[in-house]
Amino acid sequence: MRPTCEANTRGSTRVRRRRPAPAPPLAFPHFHPTSVRTLSRLICCLPLLLACGGTPASQTQTSPPPVSRPLAWLAGQRVVLTPVYRIREGDVLGWAAQIPRSRELLRGLDSAISGELAQRGLEKQWVYPADLARSTRASPTYAVDPSALAVEPLRTPSLAAGGKIGDPLATQLRTIIAMQDSRMVLLPVELRFDRDKSGQGIAVLRAVLVDARVGDIRWVGEASSDPSPTFSRALLASVASHFADLITIR
Repeated sequence: MRPTCEANTRGSTRVRRRRPAPAPPLAFPHFHPTSVRTLSRLICCLPLLLACGGTPASQTQTSPPPVSRPLAWLAGQRVVLTPVYRIREGDVLGWAAQIPRSRELLRGLDSAISGELAQRGLEKQWVYPADLARSTRASPTYAVDPSALAVEPLRTPSLAAGGKIGDPLATQLRTIIAMQDSRMVLLPVELRFDRDKSGQGIAVLRAVLVDARVGDIRWVGEASSDPSPTFSRALLASVASHFADLITIR
């Protein structure tokens, strides 16, 4: 824009610049977008993105399964543990037929279970099969023979918690808890041999928990040994250890 000159009354010349013409209005609205701080916003969203991502597959596969202890509440109580009642015959593996003296094997399993529980801190407050046998010898006219309990009805497959036991077992258990100053009686009623999903053999111990004071069945369950391709005495130690796992940690 060129300047223009004009003369004033005093004869001097003053330079005056022309003002620029205003710009014509735009035919469309003019937006002024705000700046986006991309990095800072991504950092703020990072925890949300990680949460949505889930757990990596490798962590899911390597995490150990939770250990179930349905009888953990018995660890602090005085509980009577009876001898293992019998071995189921006719298993598909033929292992029961390989046992020449089943009574000795059952008493060995009693000792394995008692020893396992005693090592885990339940030596004094629980009453074991050996303790019941001593009571029978001390009071033969009053005490009940723990190896002659009428537990056959407890082997019924349909037996479940919430039911009741009948006589003569109910009377036998009441006599036992009266002598042992207890209330709960845990009865391992049957040892059987079976196959696991891999086809190997396992020993399975079925047990029933009874509130002997009122005759209520409080729990019915099983403990299985580690799998084995052949029968051996190691199965007894394994099933005893897993049976103790139902109650307390190692």
